[in-house]
Amino acid sequence: MSNSGNGIFNVTRRGAIKGLAASTLLSTLPVRAWAEDVTLRWWSPQGSPDQVAAYKFQIEQFEAMHPGVKVVFETTSDEGYAPQLAAAFSSGEVPDVVTHLPSFSVASYYANGLVEPFDDVIEAIGASDYYPGANDVFKAADGKYFGTGIGNTAANMLWLRKDLMQAAGVDKAPETWDELRAACQAMQGGGVYGAPLPYGRNSMTSLIFIGVIHQAGGQVFTPDLEVDIDSEATRAALDFYGSMRELCPPGATNYSWGESLTAFVSGASATGIYAGRVLANVNAQNPDIADSVTCATYPRISTDVAPWTFNDFPSVFIPAQSKNKDAAKMFAAFLFNPEGYIKQLHAAPGHVLPVLKSISTNPMYLDNPIIKKYEAEVDLMASASAGGYNLGYESSAHKSNEKGGEVVGSGVIADLVQRVVLNGENVDTVLSETSQSIEAIMKG
Repeated sequence: MSNSGNGIFNVTRRGAIKGLAASTLLSTLPVRAWAEDVTLRWWSPQGSPDQVAAYKFQIEQFEAMHPGVKVVFETTSDEGYAPQLAAAFSSGEVPDVVTHLPSFSVASYYANGLVEPFDDVIEAIGASDYYPGANDVFKAADGKYFGTGIGNTAANMLWLRKDLMQAAGVDKAPETWDELRAACQAMQGGGVYGAPLPYGRNSMTSLIFIGVIHQAGGQVFTPDLEVDIDSEATRAALDFYGSMRELCPPGATNYSWGESLTAFVSGASATGIYAGRVLANVNAQNPDIADSVTCATYPRISTDVAPWTFNDFPSVFIPAQSKNKDAAKMFAAFLFNPEGYIKQLHAAPGHVLPVLKSISTNPMYLDNPIIKKYEAEVDLMASASAGGYNLGYESSAHKSNEKGGEVVGSGVIADLVQRVVLNGENVDTVLSETSQSIEAIMKG
């Protein structure tokens, strides 16, 4: 499909990106010249008021540099983006830039020819500025990159209240499931539940439980992408998840990301499981507990099993059907301009962490009250997320799984949890059927 954006794609995050003129047939035109007015549609499920304000700043800066280009921001949702994008791809009325979707979803879209290769944008941003291996998860089977990270997240950190721990005689952060259960039991009471784990049929249950399988020493796929979920490790994970149900609020049957976050931030649960948004939300919504909040990597079956951190590698990518690819690539690269990128990161400090080395050490980035106050927690999340994985990239030994997003989107793993933990169905039968369902997706 032809591009309606006509211009030299040569604007860096500092104002002068180089090396991308070859991406347009009309590279002789000045960078500010366009054959007609262009409107870029930017979609993201990350749309808190502070984040939208940061996006507005980035948009205004970009538009000032490029008269004739207008950027419109449109919010999706963590649970709703899949059907919205499916409808957009089907109709051809796609957004031009999409951010903050998990890498495994983008991998599935790319495998179906729906996403534009991103190699030239990565080079424009500065490939050497990324942390080592940061873009490995975005490398497709054809050797091309289908996107890049807009940030890192450590989505399954264990959040703790030091005041409740002290009152209950819990002297350290739990490292194993037995220690976690004991701590939650000791802290539960007086209207406070031990944990806000999700049990609903949604992506949070699927993604958190994938982590629990790994924390049991298991995996969903072998490194060669053979289905491996029917294992003793998964059975142990289901036993653990079932044992935690009585320590979670009654509404956890339908919990997803928002409900789980709110349970901890509001003080309704003694522990939490989420990424770094907890820090800003606690300080804004429940400052009385702000000095007591800390985090640790999520416990596992034993200390013989290494921690496994879920990083969805929030992405930026360009749909292949975009009619404005040149302008979209310029804007995608511009999102990493330090001033605007730091404002975006500061909109949810500690939640979306930098992917560029130069940003992590930038005094503007470090000059934030949340990042200063919770330096140890932010450092731990940065380290954990940098070594994190997801279903599209389960370990450094695994092949990239372009079907990971389809497996998560199918709800089959959340169904596994509901059928065994909530409905009491036979674990052997359900695991066998779950394996067959995943195998069918992989062959589809």
